[in-house]
Amino acid sequence: QRTHSGERRYICAECGKAFSNSSNLTKHRRTHTGEKPYVCTKCGKAFSHSSNLTLHYRTHLVDRPYDCKCGKAFGQSSDLLKHQRMHTEEAPYQCKDCGKAFSGKGSLIRHYRIHTGEKPYQCNECGKSFSQHAGLSSHQRLHTGEKPYKCTECGKAFNHSSNFNKHHRIHTGEKPYWCSNCGKTFCSKSNLSKHQRVHTAERDLNVIAVSKTSSFRATSELIIGETT
Repeated sequence: QRTHSGERRYICAECGKAFSNSSNLTKHRRTHTGEKPYVCTKCGKAFSHSSNLTLHYRTHLVDRPYDCKCGKAFGQSSDLLKHQRMHTEEAPYQCKDCGKAFSGKGSLIRHYRIHTGEKPYQCNECGKSFSQHAGLSSHQRLHTGEKPYKCTECGKAFNHSSNFNKHHRIHTGEKPYWCSNCGKTFCSKSNLSKHQRVHTAERDLNVIAVSKTSSFRATSELIIGETT
């Protein structure tokens, strides 16, 4: 409650910031915990505030003028650019410790915890800790049995958004993973990786063939030189 003097009584234990009501404090705490309780029923994407979910949901209702060659479309050019990094493997955010690069700043921050060993998210049930809130949320569903990501096409439910997204591509036919060598598209990253080994094997065979040809020519020239 707020006093007559305008004092803010709701204080965040993490950072000391004060709020005039408990709902604002609850919303603010999510910046520390990473909690995202508002989930889009269309795509499984989660948000920390209901207002952000409302804004996001409009992207499913409005025109999407920004098209990717894989078939996926976006309402904003910035979203298309982020998506295309998955195809081009562009990764402008690099870890200073190991050199690994990422397409988004958030991914770099989460990765960096591997080096620091930081695990700020702890399960209240068993005490297990995680470096990412998503890991904690997924783990907690083992205790609760909750499967919040439900497919509207067939009714199948999933405990993690990534599994839901993979499954949903069966219905949509979406193939967001694109081979930069031949242009072939795939519904999962693992299938793309398997396919790319074909190109790697072809290159290795070409190297062997060139090596054998060069060796044969060198041997032939040596023999001819000795007989003359």
